[in-house]
Amino acid sequence: MSNKIKKIGVLTSGGDAPGMNAAIRSVVRTCAYHKIECVGIYRGYEGLMEGDFKQMNARSVKDIINKGGTILKSARSKEFRTVEGRKLAYKHLKDNNIDALVLIGGDGTFTGGMIFNKEFDFPVIGIPGTIDNDIYGTSSTLGFDTALNTVVEAIDKIRDTASSHNRLFFVEVMGRDAGHIALNVGVGAGAEEILIPEEDLGLDRLVESLRRSRKSGKTSSIVIVAEGDKIGKSVFELKDYVDEHMENYDVRVSVLGHMQRGGAPSCFDRVLASRMGVKAVESLMEGKTNYMVGLLNNEIELTPLEKAIKGKSKINLELLRVSEIMAT
Repeated sequence: MSNKIKKIGVLTSGGDAPGMNAAIRSVVRTCAYHKIECVGIYRGYEGLMEGDFKQMNARSVKDIINKGGTILKSARSKEFRTVEGRKLAYKHLKDNNIDALVLIGGDGTFTGGMIFNKEFDFPVIGIPGTIDNDIYGTSSTLGFDTALNTVVEAIDKIRDTASSHNRLFFVEVMGRDAGHIALNVGVGAGAEEILIPEEDLGLDRLVESLRRSRKSGKTSSIVIVAEGDKIGKSVFELKDYVDEHMENYDVRVSVLGHMQRGGAPSCFDRVLASRMGVKAVESLMEGKTNYMVGLLNNEIELTPLEKAIKGKSKINLELLRVSEIMAT
């Protein structure tokens, strides 16, 4: 392995996700293992431009593997999108003798890193941290598994009240423009219908499906709605539409919101973060740059950042079919 890299910076950017702390811990400890210095950069690219750095060692990251959020804080930065902002960031990196960066975040984080690499030839490696699982080049992003468990637990509780009162619940889940959370929790929580951006069900078919459910003897229903669903209506407008077109249904809406991003990471996310952190640091040591580490066929692989940003994560068609069969 090359000895060229003597100091690595690590930051978290964009929306927080459970498992980010476990990834920070892994990066810091892998650096310590290889006797490379490690610097924590606070508040993402914002802190990078302000020089908000802190030297970290193996002991700095004790007792964080089980914590949600990110100890390095996160921020969305407008200034980093400007050439001046990036020049300032580069100056701080050079002044602090930092040779490479590990970026933990989503596609916005990776876009910033890729542009930064292009302009200053500065080595960067990305670790995908987002609950949405909407990044190409990995079957699972950090936080996705934890979010699924959080949402299924919440829906189980909603089901208790739905069945007690013979109610129809529309439950909105996160996921941005991807339906991965909705599809998985829909199957896992036994939802009657799942509305996702990738499959436009249409309002009439939704009402038809709910009527069939009622005829088959179902007295309560749960419909999972992905926040980016293209049916053309907000979850509250959906409720009004169903109220209007279906009698004898007591319809309620539950928007789960930011609770989906919090909580202690699952064992799966902790292990995945640990594997990704090791791969990120060792890839930089080998002279690799402009890649994202990801999980493909249970192996940790590298995908060029450009592909990770521009590629589209695909919905699991087999799971889609399973959801249709299970709604019988």
